[in-house]
Amino acid sequence: MLKKWFEITLWKRIMGALVLGAIVGTLWGEGATSIDWIGAIFLRLIRMIVVPLVFITLVSGVIAMGDPKKLGSLGIKTIVAYLGTTVFAVTIGLTLAATFEPGMGMSFGGITAKDVSHSVALEDRLLAIIPLNPMLALVEANMLAIIFFALLFGAGALIVGKKAKPIADIFEAGTEVMLKITHMVMEVAPFGVFALIAGVVGTGGVSKLVDVLPLVGTFVLGCILHVVIVHTTIIKFILKLPLGRFFQGITGAQLVAFSTSSSSGTLPVTMTVAEENLGIKKPVAASVLPLGATINMDGTAIYVGVLAVFSAQAMGISIDFADYLLLALATTIASIGTAAVPSASLFLLAGVTSVFGIDAAQTAIIVGFVFPFDRPLDMLRTVVNVTGDLSVSTLVAKWEGEFDEETFRAKSVD
Repeated sequence: MLKKWFEITLWKRIMGALVLGAIVGTLWGEGATSIDWIGAIFLRLIRMIVVPLVFITLVSGVIAMGDPKKLGSLGIKTIVAYLGTTVFAVTIGLTLAATFEPGMGMSFGGITAKDVSHSVALEDRLLAIIPLNPMLALVEANMLAIIFFALLFGAGALIVGKKAKPIADIFEAGTEVMLKITHMVMEVAPFGVFALIAGVVGTGGVSKLVDVLPLVGTFVLGCILHVVIVHTTIIKFILKLPLGRFFQGITGAQLVAFSTSSSSGTLPVTMTVAEENLGIKKPVAASVLPLGATINMDGTAIYVGVLAVFSAQAMGISIDFADYLLLALATTIASIGTAAVPSASLFLLAGVTSVFGIDAAQTAIIVGFVFPFDRPLDMLRTVVNVTGDLSVSTLVAKWEGEFDEETFRAKSVD
């Protein structure tokens, strides 16, 4: 029986666990929360490996480039591609919210306000990228700071050349070890996904969406359109690769993203499917994907944009074209600054809604209204985020000649 279990492709086991978890949560109700500890174990395991995986593989990936100039080329292309998809995401979200007006006629009576944190100033975010103490950044899992130091460390080793070979060998071996640990942790995924989904469904998260169908429908449509328009364009029309093979290859990462609601938590799986299923070579997978898990929040951009317009409509605030432009800029910046953890985007809403005069107290009411059913929406926007990470990394890998098309076009995913 154990042998047959491991013979089943991992993503199929995860999918089965997700469906079974939804069924058990529906039948068991809130009692399903009694198995939350299983999901907590899984989350702790994947979060345990994120920091060492990112640092070690990123340093190794930079050294593997062999040319310092290539690092600059890759970095520029990556940031431009991520910003481009985010701009499209914001545009889609704002357009749909303006068209369908999900907030019209909405009442917030009886809603308990929920405190929201103040958004961090852009200059503070930029300064935080440079760690005062790299070791502290590792301890605190400050991903942007870790990425910055890893890139600097790898570039230094790259420039030193032969004298840095012992360090290069250590990091290359460390990468192999971390990827093996990732495979071991992912064997726990079906059980963790089962428990997480059972808990979410059991506490009524999905059923509560009925109360806000206009908002939910607008957001879901935005996510679908973004994936269909933007990522289909990238994979099928720009790269001229088989679209079905792309989505088949990333299913495992999407399922883990859906169940954990965390881009950074999904990162070990994302990196694994990128290299093994999509043919993205290590220098790109190790550098583009960690950056994407930190700054590429397309699902968040759609959600925050829709929610901001929804808020203005519900409160009777008129928005003109100039407001929409400011809102687009604010939403793009806010989405880039969003922590890659569940429901983080809600607490950046104040920095966006202030564009058209909604104060912190009013924003707290909106967040209080949305928060009870935010988890299922967060699950969906994390899927969009991770899909974007893998789409852009495929694009950059092809541009940089770090792409194995034979692996990408393989007929099946192990």
